[in-house]
Amino acid sequence: MENIVIRELLKADNPFIAKVIRTALEEFGVARPGTVYTDPTTDDLFQLFTQENSRYFIAELKGSIVGGCGIFPTKGLPEGTVELVKLYVNASARNLGVGRILMEKSIQSAKELGYHAVYLETMPELGKAITLYERLGFQKLDHPLGESGHYACDLWMIKHV
Repeated sequence: MENIVIRELLKADNPFIAKVIRTALEEFGVARPGTVYTDPTTDDLFQLFTQENSRYFIAELKGSIVGGCGIFPTKGLPEGTVELVKLYVNASARNLGVGRILMEKSIQSAKELGYHAVYLETMPELGKAITLYERLGFQKLDHPLGESGHYACDLWMIKHV
């Protein structure tokens, strides 16, 4: 496996990770309102993740940012639950285990912060990601939790950690 470096988000990463996120959504045909594609925070993730009890991790491959994933205490979630957010991997780095590594790091961070459940929102078009979520123990819910504002996401999952 290639040498993948996982590190915390830096302010200088903002334009690079925003491009990874939007490019991935375009590739899968889900670049639309109600997703992170049009969410203004996508352009300044560093500021967003200064919020207490949130973390965001960057994956680098050969010195380039190829992905990211984090956890965020989304408003309205049940006590002890955090949202797994903004898991995106560049096409050049898919099938290398980058997504799994980012998710495992994020879930471990959630445990360290005292959370006992990790929630996520996604879309059926992101089938490979859903398969990964299920492999890591996420189970489908029949309704959303919290107030993410991402109304285009119509598949919800949770994992107890």
